[in-house]
Amino acid sequence: MQINLSGHHVEVTSSLREYVDNKFSKLERHFDHINNIHIVLTVEKLIQKAEARVHINGSEVFASAVNADMYVSIDTLVDKLDRQVLKYKGKVSQH
Repeated sequence: MQINLSGHHVEVTSSLREYVDNKFSKLERHFDHINNIHIVLTVEKLIQKAEARVHINGSEVFASAVNADMYVSIDTLVDKLDRQVLKYKGKVSQH
């Protein structure tokens, strides 16, 4: 699984990168066929926004989260993506 992390109006520090890597390892535990994850962290005045696009074999999952704290928005983003990946995994296993 390859994680591409970029920031828009925010500097991506090593601690922020480690936090993202630790949180997104949760997705890999639930579903092994994740190829690539592209994450964009954005700061607009008081709004901290995290967006991610997960490339899975034959499909793509997108989610975004907004909060006043970047770490909370990353947590919310991972929870949303986890639910979507598990839903996709259920659909694939039924076929």
